Amino acid sequence: MKHFKGGVAVITGGGSGLGKALAIAAAKRGMKLVLADIQADALEHTVEAFRSQGTEAIGVQVDVSDASAVQGLADQAEQRFGRVNLLFNNAGVTSGGLIWESTEKDWDWLLGVNLKGVINGVRVFAPRMLACVETDAAYEGCIVNTASMAGLLTSPGMGIYAVSKHAVVAFSECLHHDLQLVTPKLRSAVLCPSYVTTDIGNSERNRPAHLAVPEGLTKSQQAARAASQHSIANGAISAEEVAEITFGAIESNRFYVFPSPEALALVKARAQHVLDQTNPDLPYELVPTLKERRDRLLAAITQ
Repeated sequence: MKHFKGGVAVITGGGSGLGKALAIAAAKRGMKLVLADIQADALEHTVEAFRSQGTEAIGVQVDVSDASAVQGLADQAEQRFGRVNLLFNNAGVTSGGLIWESTEKDWDWLLGVNLKGVINGVRVFAPRMLACVETDAAYEGCIVNTASMAGLLTSPGMGIYAVSKHAVVAFSECLHHDLQLVTPKLRSAVLCPSYVTTDIGNSERNRPAHLAVPEGLTKSQQAARAASQHSIANGAISAEEVAEITFGAIESNRFYVFPSPEALALVKARAQHVLDQTNPDLPYELVPTLKERRDRLLAAITQ
């Protein structure tokens, strides 16, 4: 995709963090914005900031796990701006701890946002974007799904999150294959950042009341949260840098977007274990963040 000016970008999780950074990158390229977020105050503040700078933007409060809400998002985007060129299925939340300690409500929340949110976005928007391909010879579009390096790696205390992001990677690859059967004018990409300085470590703030767990966090879940928050706060790359890398990938029609390529050594090591049929292992001595997570978990469950 080469032309952005005058196009429309829909971004879920657009009120803050990586979603907001993607919106900034889109606005710099002259795009109109449809920002969706579950957190109304952050969304309103971000939309007003864009409007004050001259960017055409609307905000829609959306729980992406709700299919009807995503349908409403698509309707509002179309009514306000017409065709959509870029869809960023970016909304995400995180949790952790020993995998068997994740409750049914934990799984419903994580998979609802991280996976079903992506599914809903593609299911609702892709047919509309494909219709634009049929009616406009100049149309270009791209669907970008935010996964994570946790969609390619596994580690202690990240089971529930890694499962959701592995599913997003597989879903995105299947979307790529399917679109190739239909048209070259609508493409897809999967974004797999490592630790980026955003507020995802505090995503419990937007957890729906009906999916809350009254008994609170277990020791392993507390340790996993602390480790994640520390790693996120000390992320080696900013959300703005990730957004620019993502737009570069869109321009060059690149499917895999890895803003932290140094992590690919771990992916290669994991793939080698799979090919050699050896047990999963991690080079903790080479990756301080993984070692810290493991050590925090060990301390929590053995005290």
